[in-house]
Amino acid sequence: MGLRGRDCWRVIGAIGVYNLRMMEQAVYWILRCQRRVLAFPGRAAEAFFPIASPMAFADPAAVAPVGAWRGRLCLTADVERFPDLPGGEALSLRAVFGLAGDAAFALAGRAAQLLDWRVNHRFCGRCGAPTLRVENELAMRCPACGLLAYPRISPAVMVLVRDGRRLLLARSPRFKPSMYSALAGFVEPGETLEQCVVREVREEVGIEIANLRYFASQPWPFPDSLMIAFFADYAGGAIVAQPDEIEAAGWFLPEALPLLPEPVSIARRLIEAALSDELARRA
Repeated sequence: MGLRGRDCWRVIGAIGVYNLRMMEQAVYWILRCQRRVLAFPGRAAEAFFPIASPMAFADPAAVAPVGAWRGRLCLTADVERFPDLPGGEALSLRAVFGLAGDAAFALAGRAAQLLDWRVNHRFCGRCGAPTLRVENELAMRCPACGLLAYPRISPAVMVLVRDGRRLLLARSPRFKPSMYSALAGFVEPGETLEQCVVREVREEVGIEIANLRYFASQPWPFPDSLMIAFFADYAGGAIVAQPDEIEAAGWFLPEALPLLPEPVSIARRLIEAALSDELARRA
């Protein structure tokens, strides 16, 4: 298993900036420039991200440990421009999934979230003083007032409501043309996941649900969400779309579905799981 969370910071904390400069073992790099990452789509998975020394592309003070990728430590940094490496291309995070799969997408997404966190917490949100990175922990500390800032994670629920064979899908004005998805929304303070699902369905389409069932979760680095997906059964009411959130909503049969979200998203997995269940029941 790869290094995650505090284990990553223990590695860097134990190495220290001085010893990091002396390391000879090559590491993987996730370099980001203008919201894109450098990768090699023409290579095998083990060489998809650049491999170089820990001092190759950025000062250690600007580097964040991401975890491990195929047995090597992985570091990340924001750069003003990508190094000129043969075969290297600037890719979006979504493109990483399509070219290298789920694990590479998760790693690149984690890197993006850590870089965003460090950029957004260079100064204390309470007193405005410059912050310092805490060794051995994912935290930025204010030396003036002691406030700790951890990476932001915004929990959001997603629910696919089913009425027999029918699936409730909706589209946001922000979606690409003709695409529909399951309902989703952010958890509010003091709210459980279950309460959030019920509220979001009522607010967005005006119906009631029952028999809520957990499906799966997915870190979603656009910019810092954790998507928690559920199935639910229709329990009554007529669809009334919330005007400022939902452009259209309706019931769809498996054989007449609209354009669905990309495979990278848990929304697509949620819908495909419902379709597989329908096929199994009819077999």
